[in-house]
Order: sequence, then C-alpha cells, then structure tokens
Amino acid sequence: MFDLKYVRSLTGAVVLGCSVLVWAAPVDDMRKAVEFDDARTVQKLLGRGVDPNLADSRGDPMLVIALREKSLKAAAALIKAKDIDFDKANRAGETPLMMASLQGELDMVKLMVDDMEAEVNKTGWTPLHYACTTGHNDVVKYLIDHAAYIDAESPNGTTPLMMAARSGHIETVKLLLDEGADMRLKNQQGMTVIDFAERYNQAEIATGLKSRWQKLYPQVPIVAAPPLKAPVAQPGGQPIKAAPASGK
Repeated sequence: MFDLKYVRSLTGAVVLGCSVLVWAAPVDDMRKAVEFDDARTVQKLLGRGVDPNLADSRGDPMLVIALREKSLKAAAALIKAKDIDFDKANRAGETPLMMASLQGELDMVKLMVDDMEAEVNKTGWTPLHYACTTGHNDVVKYLIDHAAYIDAESPNGTTPLMMAARSGHIETVKLLLDEGADMRLKNQQGMTVIDFAERYNQAEIATGLKSRWQKLYPQVPIVAAPPLKAPVAQPGGQPIKAAPASGK
C-alpha cells in the first residue's frame, strides 16, 4: 500500500519546486528582453504583472541594466511602468538616473525627470557627479537647470567639479564654474579642484583654475593638498579612467 503521508509530502515538494521555477523565470525572461532591447517582450511581461523593479542575481535592477547596456527601447518601457522605483540601485549604489547620466543619455534623463518626476538629488554620489565624470555637458546643464545641487559631495566630499577636472573635461569645468560651482571646496583628503587637476595630469585645466582663483580670491593663497594617504574615491566604488582633455 502507498504511504498517504509520503505521497502528500512528495506532492507538496513538487508544487514548491514548481513555484520556485515560476518565480525565477520572470527574472531570466526580463533580463534577456532587456539585454536584447526587446521592448515588446518587456511590455508583455509587465502586462502579466512582472515587477519592473526586479533585480538579477548580482543585484542589478532591470532599468539600471537597460541603461548601462544602452537598451533604450527596453529602458523607456521600464521607465513608464507602473510602480517603477527610480531610487532602486545596484550594489554600487547606482540608480537609473545616475546610469543614464554616466552614459550621456539625455533623452532618458528627460523622460525620468520631466515625465516621471524622478529626483535629481541624492545623498552621496549623484547623477551630476556621473555626468561630470564622463563630460556629458548637455546632461550636466539639464540637471543643473532642474535643481541639481552643483556642489554635491560624495561620501568623501568630492564634488562634481573635482570629477570633471580629474577626468580632463575642460568645457565641463568651465560650465560648472559659470553656473556657480565653488572651486574653494576641499574633500576629506584636503584636495581642491586644482589638486585634482594637477594630480591627474590635467595641466591646461590646472593652469586655468589657478588663473581664475587668483582673479576671484587674490588674497587667498593657493596651497597644495598634502600627499594622499589613500586612493581617491570613485563613483560607484569602481575605477573610472580619466578621459583625455578633449573639451567634451
């Protein structure tokens, strides 16, 4: 005779296993659709009730993945999804707006801010830091025009102006200064924007900053920061290579 308790237990295990498979499948399906920029499948999955805020096994939200991979059709579908969370970040603390800013995707930035009212400011690294790091001046100007805090401080006090100088984006540096960025600020390591330009071999930017400093603050001497005791913090905890001083 069959053991009824055993049969029930086995049946329950099978049901549970199937439930896990059903639960896991939407993540895999959504990630594949995002990676292939398949907006139609993204919309179908959303229509079936799949959460737009799903994250993959590495903790990357689908919208962050879409923007990182430049899957812009899929990204637009996710941005417009009901209950999308624009504060949902990956393990490095990068939000969708930060990723769009880093990639210079102004249309995606506008879609999130203008249409969906995503917040441009946040504690720590901000979308403005990211746009300045890669020298996307159209995004920089847009964020500033939409109330981004121009002197936002990273966890160690690094400002967007410092990141622009570090990466060699001379036009971004000029834009930020013209918009009111404070070049006198220091991060926790005592570095000003001039220190960033000099230590990352951005001689043209350093010369221009010193000239501007002497005109604006003739009574304040330029004092170099002490030698670094630790590496300068990077956005998202990831090293970002300095770009050539191309003016972009």
